[in-house]
Order: sequence, then C-alpha cells, then structure tokens
Amino acid sequence: MTNEDVLQDHTHRQVVRIGDTVRRPAQPWTDTVHTLLHHLEAVGFPYAPRVLGIDEEGREVLSYIEGESGPLGWAKVVDDDGLTAFARLLREYHDATTGFTLPGEAAWAVGAKAPTDAEVVCHGDFGPWNVVWQGQQPVGLIDFDFARPAARLHDIAYALQYVAPFRDDAECTRWLHYPQPPDRLRRLERFCGAYGLSSTDGVVDAVLREQQENAERVRQLAAAGHEPQATWAAEGYLQDLGHKLAWSQAHRHLFE
Repeated sequence: MTNEDVLQDHTHRQVVRIGDTVRRPAQPWTDTVHTLLHHLEAVGFPYAPRVLGIDEEGREVLSYIEGESGPLGWAKVVDDDGLTAFARLLREYHDATTGFTLPGEAAWAVGAKAPTDAEVVCHGDFGPWNVVWQGQQPVGLIDFDFARPAARLHDIAYALQYVAPFRDDAECTRWLHYPQPPDRLRRLERFCGAYGLSSTDGVVDAVLREQQENAERVRQLAAAGHEPQATWAAEGYLQDLGHKLAWSQAHRHLFE
C-alpha cells in the first residue's frame, strides 16, 4: 500500500504527498498550467514544481519541494531579508515567463485574456504561503491555479496586500508575526526596490484596485461552484474582503 502524507485536507480539495511527489485534484485549467510549468522548466527557472503527469485517480502529479510553506511562510517575510528575497523571487518568476507562448486552447481559472500591454504570466496568488522556504531563503513557488496573463503590477499589488501589509495593526501583531506595528511605507518601498521598480508611483492605487478585483474573482469562482471560493462566500469571506478594502482606503496615508 502506498503511504500518503496529507498536506491539505479540505472538503473541496485534498492534496497529498506520496514519496517525492504531490498529488492534487485536476481543474479545468490544469493543462494550461502544466504548459506554463513545462516552459519554466525549459528556461531553467529552478523554483517551480515539475510536472510528472496525471495519476490513475485523475490527480495531477507534481514534484515535491522540500521546505516550509503554508502558514509557516508568514513569519519569513517579516524581516528585511525575507521581504527582499520574496520580492526578488517574484521578479525572477516574471522574467522567466516572458517567452511563454500561450496554448491555442488556453484555459485560465478566471477566464483571463492577455491585455495588449501584458508582459508576463502572473502567478495570481503570490503570497508567503505559496513560497517554499528553507530557513530564510525561498526555494520553491507553488500553487499556480490562478496564473493568468496580466501586467506585472497585478502580482506586485497582490503581494503587497499581504507583505506591506495592507492590514490593521491588530492583525499584523496577532496573526502575521510582526513584533510591533510595521512601517508600511518603508516595507512597500523595500519590496518595490528589491523587485526592480524605479518608482512607487501608482502602486498604492494598484493595490486598492487589486483588492477590489480579488473580491470579484472570488465572487465569480463561487458563482461557478468552484471550491474553496463557494465555501468562502457562504461563510462571509466577501464581506471580510470588503472590510479590508475599506481599511486600506481609509489608511492609504500609511503607505505614501
């Protein structure tokens, strides 16, 4: 009998480790994501899992990346070194996607189409929880379910929600491992500088737009019956996202 180590066990999705592989339920966009992962392997991007096929249960099979991820990732980006490494990983990922050719029948989680100014395929869920860490160094980038063609700023803004962070002091100190309320402007500037932006002009507005668009993506996926978004919506997550956006709008002076 094959031993399975359950990495994620929700009613909507079970992710397991078997040996050096990870097995995840396939989605309508899995083939497109696999094409992207094959591209990343071909160009020598070392941080993405490798595609190993589909197993007898219809699950996608990916290589396992050893390290810490999920909730353990939050503490990794609190100090300057971790924040800088996190931003540089995003830049390296974006640069690796610039030569990606879209499959003829590409399907993305939210039905994205490449805008005329798109430079990259965004990860779509670039947060500390989807980075694999060994010590303070990122060694992997996982969970490409929300990858889609878009401008670089989409991923930058999405990440900054969580690592500037665009969250109140209580959440920062109680849940996100900050020893004291963070200097949000300094962290935003450090992230943008490490990524390679020459200016932070427009970044705060981009984060506010991304918070609105993220809520809309959750709403769309929930309406289509996709999980975990349907469960999130039923449990009031959309209202929570609305409260976070309102906080960001009221406190943008902390970031400028």
